[in-house]
Amino acid sequence: MKRLLQLGVALLMAGPATARAQGVPAPEAHPQIQQLVAAVSEPRLRQLATTLVGFGTRETMSTATSTTRGIGAARQWIFDELRRSSPRLQVSFDTHRIPAQGRVTRAVELRNVMAVLPGRTNRRVYISAHYDSLNLGASQLEVLATPGARNPQLMPGFDHDADAPGANDNGSGTALTMELARVFSDSGIDFDATLVFICWAGEEQGLIGSSAHAQRLAAGKAVVEAVLNNDIVGNVRGGTGLVDAESVRVYAVGPEDSVSRSLGRYVARAAATYVPSHRIRLMAREDRFGRGSDQSSFTRFGFPAIVFREANENFAKQHSAGDTLDGIDFTYLAQNARVNAASAASLALAPPAPLVTGDRGQSLIARTPSGYDASLRWNASPGAVAYRIYWRNTWTNDWERSQTVGNVTQFVLPAMVIDDFVFGVAAIGVDGHESLISAYMSAPRQAPAVKVLR
Repeated sequence: MKRLLQLGVALLMAGPATARAQGVPAPEAHPQIQQLVAAVSEPRLRQLATTLVGFGTRETMSTATSTTRGIGAARQWIFDELRRSSPRLQVSFDTHRIPAQGRVTRAVELRNVMAVLPGRTNRRVYISAHYDSLNLGASQLEVLATPGARNPQLMPGFDHDADAPGANDNGSGTALTMELARVFSDSGIDFDATLVFICWAGEEQGLIGSSAHAQRLAAGKAVVEAVLNNDIVGNVRGGTGLVDAESVRVYAVGPEDSVSRSLGRYVARAAATYVPSHRIRLMAREDRFGRGSDQSSFTRFGFPAIVFREANENFAKQHSAGDTLDGIDFTYLAQNARVNAASAASLALAPPAPLVTGDRGQSLIARTPSGYDASLRWNASPGAVAYRIYWRNTWTNDWERSQTVGNVTQFVLPAMVIDDFVFGVAAIGVDGHESLISAYMSAPRQAPAVKVLR
């Protein structure tokens, strides 16, 4: 830490020219996180996915009374398995009664399965996936394939108990979430943030389980630092025959400097540090074209949320009885789990991101003192011992330069016109862990209404 503060003082004395030469530093790897990432078990991922597929179907309205098949048996096993993972985990059903609507053809009790690893604070970092599966059948798939079809009603006689193994969609994400619950709770690390590992129900009916949960969080004014959602993350061979086992797509909704885009950039940096053989392909949209997943339940309330998607999808093996275990590459799935682990651990050990807006929502940035400077202010983050300012050209998507500025809450970059750059600031904790970057955003100007004589 002493070296970090000395660097900040040196940069303060040297001024912006030195900062421009510095560029954006690569995060230093921390042994605790390296050990946590290395603890991800490929054999256990296979075991978890195999058991999930063994329930035959996990369709939301499949049988809830059988102990061996259907949604009821699956959710109880997930609950029991999470409890077996560690006594440190607080495991519960997050239950919601849902009336008939859309693809929910009758009233149903949805149960998200949640495991909480308490931290020193109540701010939350989520790792999530939906555990329900779906077999639309050939007739329904034809309806979905028609131009303009979007989440149509299910056809009469739809069989909710048909085989829907859901190995990759989304047994892969569910196994990843459950394995990381074990890894984090066994790590012995004292995290600042509270970690939540949650398996959603009702995703295939319109993100219902996650929407109900996010609504409750928003109503309670919960602090959600990040949601890392995983949906279809285990296959390497796409429907076109292309094979990619070395990258994963990360979708983040805009605008350019939204909190979700900041989270996506953070994941890319964490992966480069802890899983350098696995490339993050940042996707500048909310999700695949015309499709979605549970991260959207959070972004609509302003919570930072992204979704991981495998590099190449095989649509023929989704929402059908053909979504079987042979469609999962467990070495690839383990790599995606390690990226999630590195990102979530880095966030949970860092201070919260600085707040860069005032009481009225205005950005705390000005042109003072000369009128051509960048004067930045922010609110102090609990646990921060230093801050790092970032900037880039306005037409660039990622940060280009940075400067460490010590334990202060305001800083001036002389002769840097705020019209020509985008600025952000991150908090740095005592062990060097760095928060998300909070960007200074300019709200779109509203043109005044003009009276026109006719």
